Amino acid sequence: MEIGQISHKKFLVKKILATALSIFFCATIFSCCKQNPKKNAGHESALTLKKMLEREGEISEKSRYAIMNQFATKMAEEGAIDELVLFLTEFVEKNPRDKYNSYWLLMCAYFYMEMGQEKVAEYYFERILRCCEDLVVKGQSIHFLCLEHLSQISENPENRISYFNTLMSRFSEKVSLTEMYARLANEYERLGDWTRALKMYKTFLAQRDAGSIQIMDMRDAYNHARELTVFDNSPKNWMFPTLNELSDAVKSAITRNQGPRLDAIRSKANFFTVYEKGGETDPSKQASFLIQNHIHGNQIRFSDKLIAGKSANEAYLHTSGWTEFSPEWYFYFRKVNFPSEPKVHGTWEWAGIYMDDPFQSKK
Repeated sequence: MEIGQISHKKFLVKKILATALSIFFCATIFSCCKQNPKKNAGHESALTLKKMLEREGEISEKSRYAIMNQFATKMAEEGAIDELVLFLTEFVEKNPRDKYNSYWLLMCAYFYMEMGQEKVAEYYFERILRCCEDLVVKGQSIHFLCLEHLSQISENPENRISYFNTLMSRFSEKVSLTEMYARLANEYERLGDWTRALKMYKTFLAQRDAGSIQIMDMRDAYNHARELTVFDNSPKNWMFPTLNELSDAVKSAITRNQGPRLDAIRSKANFFTVYEKGGETDPSKQASFLIQNHIHGNQIRFSDKLIAGKSANEAYLHTSGWTEFSPEWYFYFRKVNFPSEPKVHGTWEWAGIYMDDPFQSKK
């Protein structure tokens, strides 16, 4: 099962929830919760079951487990979810040593998940991990399910890091370690802990399936990790303090027909070229791409003003006169986003070239 952030893929929570429910509880419980029908003859049956449960010492633990399941089904059929949750939580309080307590609290958590109250569900999942021993029901670990859900619905990066680490240490056979490394790196990045983030991204990239794994809500994880680590390992000596200084340097080199100077100005990490109707070129081939090989013998022109990007952190310089195949090139400038090193963070770099109009689709 994929693990991701609830804010990005709530539908996944529903999908996993439905799977878990089919494993643990009768489907009728939750279909009835939504319909919330009027109380019917099942109420009497529920009362009978409840009275049976009150006979302490007269029924075995296994029988009590079966009766409570039946009782929960009946109560849910009546739509009496609040009453059922109260009953289950009171039972756990009164019977702290009951081996099925994690099961009853998980049932409460799922009720709240189904009702869209993730914060309350999060409390119950945490309570199970903190206070109840793990229980395996039909081959499924309740602690694993709790960790899985918590890693989805928690909005706290530090908590999510703890959940991912626990999943890796306790249930390594049930999760993709490659995915866990990527998710840990992402959470460290969110926290601004760049040392650990870069370490985890490098560990992620070292996995055999890093380039092929599909991670829900992290669709570009591999490229993101690669770009960060390549940049981190680079000399970082091509940046300019301001956009105007970068633009002036590029224009001056073009005016003087200084191909080598243009190659010295451009980014030495993750520089890209995008051709018409194509994607970015292979990053491994960028080192062999030299602008001086294309400027020689051509009269290159450029626009006086820059073209604004989608945000204030990027801009384009329109140039022309390159080749018959692609006469117009758009130089892409962007502000460096690398908080790990304050000296370069916020400076400007020439990050790539679009050998076609990047705004063409908008026309």
